Amino acid sequence: MAQEDVFKKLVAHCKEYGFVFQSSEIYDGLGAVYDYGQNGVELKNNIKKYWWDSMVLLHDNVVGLDSAIFMHPTVWKASGHVDAFNDPLIDNKDSKKRYRADVLIEDLMAKYDAKVDKEVEKAAKRFGESFDEAMFRETNPRVQENLAKKEEIHQRFVKALNDNDLVELRQIIVDYEVVCPISGTKNWTDVRQFNLMFATEMGSTSEGAHKVFLRPETAQGIFVNFLNVQKTGRMKIPFGIAQIGKAFRNEIVARQFIFRMREFEQMEMQFFVAPGEELQWFEKWKETRMKWHKSLGLGDHKYRFHDHDKLAHYANAATDIEYEMPFGFKEVEGIHSRTDFDLSQHQQFSGKKISYFDPERNESYVPYVVETSIGVDRMFLSILAGSYCEEEVPGKDGKTESRVVLKLPPVLAPVKLAVLPLVKKDGLPELARSIVDDLKFHFNCQYDEKDSIGKRYRRQDAVGTPFCVTIDHQSAEDQTVTIRHRDTMAQERVKIADLKHLIMEKVSMTELFKKMQ
Repeated sequence: MAQEDVFKKLVAHCKEYGFVFQSSEIYDGLGAVYDYGQNGVELKNNIKKYWWDSMVLLHDNVVGLDSAIFMHPTVWKASGHVDAFNDPLIDNKDSKKRYRADVLIEDLMAKYDAKVDKEVEKAAKRFGESFDEAMFRETNPRVQENLAKKEEIHQRFVKALNDNDLVELRQIIVDYEVVCPISGTKNWTDVRQFNLMFATEMGSTSEGAHKVFLRPETAQGIFVNFLNVQKTGRMKIPFGIAQIGKAFRNEIVARQFIFRMREFEQMEMQFFVAPGEELQWFEKWKETRMKWHKSLGLGDHKYRFHDHDKLAHYANAATDIEYEMPFGFKEVEGIHSRTDFDLSQHQQFSGKKISYFDPERNESYVPYVVETSIGVDRMFLSILAGSYCEEEVPGKDGKTESRVVLKLPPVLAPVKLAVLPLVKKDGLPELARSIVDDLKFHFNCQYDEKDSIGKRYRRQDAVGTPFCVTIDHQSAEDQTVTIRHRDTMAQERVKIADLKHLIMEKVSMTELFKKMQ
């Protein structure tokens, strides 16, 4: 199945099973804004807990913060967002659609990667077990030609970005005949910059109101609270401040479902270190964060690092952790060495001294910062994409039937256990509810008595429930039940008294954290 078709099915699945809805749908929706349904909010909360606990519980030098969305307007002048928080945009004159010029060029380069992968795939089928992929990539003329074209584009692209050369960005699009996906034409406007911040007014009267911004990132709330946390927590360098919160960006080119939205949620940690030590901590946090992602078991090969072609004005090192979405490798987390830019800027603009006295060095300095920033919504999408599966399974009378299943990591699944009475009589519903009442204090349980047992299994498969327990007449006699495992569909008979231990072992974040350590 084409990856584009998989993505469409995933989007439809999210609505059908209560994961994600279009915001204000009864009013025809609001572009690039989404609501999380009953299963979506559980999955989202589990993702946030997995991140928060891994940051704050597992590190004795990382603490939490919850800063306000509204901040003093000068914060954004100091941070550079007022002057430099822009996207290079280009319009197609025929379709009237607007695109990010850098994304069009990145998609162009990705096409050459796809051509190379196709050549490799064809050769692998042709040569079988004797195929040497590394040698083929180094020697095949068509592969080398495509790689050379990509590198040529890449060099021009990097130079244009670093020179902020909007004319050259457009010229790359023109020279390589990039067409509009809607109109199919190459009739492009000039490239221009567009600031992404939402502005509003704060004040009780129109005369007394002043302009403020909805925060485009959560990091600045951490920086302006650096001294508050450091002093009240008696924190010693190195230490980190973690935060989860909403951010807002007026994305003109919002697309790909919840991947790029105007209202989104971030999980960020700013790690404060001594000057000169930032790059070693940058490498350490790269390793730690990649391990966190891979621990979910969605496939190590689906993750990669991608170093930035253009560093932000505040950074001396930056990389992204990318995940292979149905529409290609895309960023889910950024790791940046932000130097001392942010604290120094706020010190200058506020007129307040922001420094740390290091007793080991016997000197005061403005700390350097290593940042890890992950989009909750992008993480949500990557997990769904990695878990969505359509497969043929044994059915009745020796025939096969298809099922759609979300093979979610059990620790993140919205519902951990579904309890299903075989029939709605003979005391089975009462026994089933007593099991739910006993286990609901430990993990999210769901009681379901509607439809045949087969249909109920399929419904739970579709929302990613890792375990289903069926209560039958034997259960009332010997206090045992049948537990069904989502991924294998294997069933086994277990004692009711053992259910808590069996399931907790699989759905506990504590057990996962121990493996990470």
